[in-house]
Amino acid sequence: MKYYLVGIKGTGMASLALILDDLGFEVVGYDDAKEHRFTEDKLIERGIKIYTSENNVMGDNTIVVYSPAVKPDKHPELLKAKIMGLKMYEYQEMLGKLTKTFDTICISGCHGKTTTTSMLAHIYKSMGDVNYLIGDGVGHGTKDSKTFILEACEYRRHFLAYDPEYVIITNIDLDHTDYFKDIDDVISAYQEFANKAQKMVIACGDDQYTHSLEVNPSIYYYGLDDDNDIQARNVEYSNDGTVFDVFIEDEYYGHFDLPLFGKHMLLNALSVIALCHYERMDAKSVANALKTFKGAKRRFKEEKVGNNVLIDDYAHHPAEVKVTIKGARQKYPDKKIIAIFKPHTFSRVEEFASEFASALNLADKAYIMDINYDREDPKDYPGITPNTIIDKLDNGDYIEQGMADKLLEYDNAVILFMSSKEIYLLEDEYKKLLNEKSQ
Repeated sequence: MKYYLVGIKGTGMASLALILDDLGFEVVGYDDAKEHRFTEDKLIERGIKIYTSENNVMGDNTIVVYSPAVKPDKHPELLKAKIMGLKMYEYQEMLGKLTKTFDTICISGCHGKTTTTSMLAHIYKSMGDVNYLIGDGVGHGTKDSKTFILEACEYRRHFLAYDPEYVIITNIDLDHTDYFKDIDDVISAYQEFANKAQKMVIACGDDQYTHSLEVNPSIYYYGLDDDNDIQARNVEYSNDGTVFDVFIEDEYYGHFDLPLFGKHMLLNALSVIALCHYERMDAKSVANALKTFKGAKRRFKEEKVGNNVLIDDYAHHPAEVKVTIKGARQKYPDKKIIAIFKPHTFSRVEEFASEFASALNLADKAYIMDINYDREDPKDYPGITPNTIIDKLDNGDYIEQGMADKLLEYDNAVILFMSSKEIYLLEDEYKKLLNEKSQ
């Protein structure tokens, strides 16, 4: 059996390609040649061919899987596959088939699901082999495990294609405003998804919306508030990380030492600990695994360059920008925090401009880049520009590719590069200028 993945450079699609390759299938893909993406390196290392021109050979035994970003009624490769009568599945439909094959744990939530999925996969890997798909381009398949750990995205209700044993909900928030009408629309999607859980739902009880869910299977809540089933107590935040005790239904479960920063990371860890408890895992084994967790790709990734600390993070929603800056403050309380943000989608900027500004004002200085878009027409959002955010900042400025020299004035600072898109290109430009300056 051969799989042909159209849009293979996407983070989810790249993860799926790695899983299918691990399971012994022949995998090839197609994608745009105009830019290199960080997902390519692992695919190339595996020997997975990526076509960048059309009209590739597809045999009768080929199954075509395509990214949700690809329009099946317009893309030449998909039109050809349709004429040939090949089986075709959109990304989430293919994942839905996999969830029926394995005992699936779905990690959902508007924020934190990539880190939480990575954390849970890390713990399972410490105890044996496991299948997992993480939305940062990482995926692994094995025939030796019946468990599948899956990051489940709510966009366009894609997660409704899955059939999970467990559902974790890290939070519910308004996002993807190009699709969801309002917060009630988002809640309705999570309501339907939660009811698909065959065993139980594990949800953040500190979140303002999760208690509105009416779930048929059992639902257990985690958090810091006293009314949670799984509760963190004796919490201590420091520049080394976060330590805390976990109580489950008022019974002591274990002590945990998390090498990550911010309340949001503590909550992510609590969801994973809760799942491990209900799967009857030993608390000390879970704690030992968490101690060695280094985080997901492009989530608070640090690099020391000269006297500065550079942090690359996927934050693209106001809530994520806020906790990322707070996490930097926790770890580096004596350094200036410089925030650089590249917005993704005009609809987000239009809906959340004030919230973005409020979050970015937690930094000492904030820079805004041009708005990235891949599924919107700028003409539909007249007047929405980087200045929509900059004008609301206490200390803000514009920056773009070719302007990294603006950052050379900072010394002994933390410089945050935040975006779901390729903001690391500006970071690379900045590092090159630093190297030239030091020579």
